[in-house]
Amino acid sequence: MSHAAAELKMTTAPAPRTRPNTGGRSSDALPAATLVQWLRDMMLIREFENRCAQAYQQAKIGGFCHLYTGQEAAAVGTIAATNPDDPIVTAYRDHGHALARGMDPGACMAEMFGKATGCAKGKGGSMHMFDKPHWLFGGHGIVGAQTALGTGLAFAARYEWEVLKRPLANPGVTGATPAKKKVCLTYLGDGALNQGVLHESMNLAGLWDIPVIYIVENNGYSMGTAIARGTTMAHDLTKKAEAYGMRGEIIDGFDVIDLYDAFKPLVDWCRENQKPAFVDLKTYRYLGHSMSDPQKYRTKDEVEQFKSKDSIDRMAHVLMNERKNKDSTPVLSEQAFTDLQTSIKEQVRHAMEFAENSPVPDASELHTDVYLNPMPNLSPTAEYRHGAKNPLL
Repeated sequence: MSHAAAELKMTTAPAPRTRPNTGGRSSDALPAATLVQWLRDMMLIREFENRCAQAYQQAKIGGFCHLYTGQEAAAVGTIAATNPDDPIVTAYRDHGHALARGMDPGACMAEMFGKATGCAKGKGGSMHMFDKPHWLFGGHGIVGAQTALGTGLAFAARYEWEVLKRPLANPGVTGATPAKKKVCLTYLGDGALNQGVLHESMNLAGLWDIPVIYIVENNGYSMGTAIARGTTMAHDLTKKAEAYGMRGEIIDGFDVIDLYDAFKPLVDWCRENQKPAFVDLKTYRYLGHSMSDPQKYRTKDEVEQFKSKDSIDRMAHVLMNERKNKDSTPVLSEQAFTDLQTSIKEQVRHAMEFAENSPVPDASELHTDVYLNPMPNLSPTAEYRHGAKNPLL
């Protein structure tokens, strides 16, 4: 994608369909500021990923790099439907989730650059965004492995509420904090659908009523293989949920408001009933599987077709044309939209400067934060210990 096409200016995009006013939608009760924040979050992710692509091409970012461009509504719409202390775990295309959950862009970009000020102190890189204060328990590089972790996080949350009757020590937890019902969002790509660990996890979740929601970010391709060529029942993935006795939903992930309206009731149901669910979330990535992907498995016309219903374009159109204030003026004026673009570009520019100017990790960091409970004499060559916390988190 050219730099010009990646710009945030979207005033020439085709107008999305007019949303029918059916009443009773979850989003109807939300203040206009919340909807504007969703737009801002999606635009922040888009700009952040554009700058990551540039930095990668300049060899400032190394290793694997999987960008979220095009899928912004998927993370923003689903995370918006949760509580701030609901745990989240995801796969390795994870920058979007980190930013949508509230991670400081500087900590995120510094991690991309492998710097000591990154969210994992430069030791994780692109695929391992962790933010415990925001209850984000990481991106994970082994395909499907995070599904077991998400199931465990949901099990732990239910155990606190049902058995311990109290929450364990965690960010935001005080002596007066009551145990509460939670859900865990567990994201995976469609390429993880055939991993055994997912089926083991879904079996336990269905058997024990574990409040985990498996969200398949179905962008149509497992690396370079179309989903129908590698996965059974690709036309109706909810059959996989049915096999494990759990609720399954197919949700359009191209419109953040429609996504929220479909997903929020599901989250509320899972929370109240402490049951699992499975979501086939339809989305699309504009770029390759990773920065090294030549994308020979799809046509440019196909990509342009999906770009024509871009989630950011849609949301901007809705806020500038359909959603009105009490005085009948648009929720978002053209000037406010321009100011939003400027603010986001400046924020990401600062994140880039912060990453550029941050130090690389010291060699001693190889022996920090490896074990939760480091013991003496674990190694004859070094002493394992806990490292310093990142002040940005």
